[in-house]
Amino acid sequence: MILAAGRGERMRPLTDHTPKPLLEVGGKPLIVWHIERLAAAGFEAIVINHAHLGQQIEQRLGDGSAWGVRIRYSVEGEGRALETGGGIFKALPLLGEGPFLVVNGDIWCDVDFANLALADDDLAQLVLVDNPEHNPDGDFALADGRVQRSGPNRLTFSGIGVYRALLFDGCQAGAFPLAPLLREAMDAQRVSGLHHRGLWLDIGTPQRLAELDAQLA
Repeated sequence: MILAAGRGERMRPLTDHTPKPLLEVGGKPLIVWHIERLAAAGFEAIVINHAHLGQQIEQRLGDGSAWGVRIRYSVEGEGRALETGGGIFKALPLLGEGPFLVVNGDIWCDVDFANLALADDDLAQLVLVDNPEHNPDGDFALADGRVQRSGPNRLTFSGIGVYRALLFDGCQAGAFPLAPLLREAMDAQRVSGLHHRGLWLDIGTPQRLAELDAQLA
């Protein structure tokens, strides 16, 4: 699943008329970089949620056949974005029975998605990265391959994770964040983690978008 429902307030005015996942970097939309990497890793079915200007995303990407994948859409509607947790929960009927990968649509990375796997007893596996300037204190701690809500060796959550539907057990339809669910699973020792030391960038501002575009050029 690619999360593409965010309004992109910090990217305005670029996102006033274009949804953030369709902003171009290195000659193609941000979301297309993800689709290409997912296809290369062997993924065949992709779910994309959208809200703000979402029809543009469907028009641009279609059914995914251009990349050899099948794309289905989870429509949240203009002005009704459900946050990360609520967006994933709404899309669960489209995601199948087994573990599923979720990627934030507003990041750029060189993570090899084929290397991600969820252990039988875990509810989530998170990809963590070195702390960027805009998040110096990190989000979670990583020790012996397990993610904890606190501790030394704090890293930043990349926005990439593998989850089971059971993580959302008991949730109700509507807008809600993902982080509290992850913290509960961490307390139960059911979240593993990987430290990705390659390229990763949160495209949160026009400046970062321009910097990445220059780097890729």
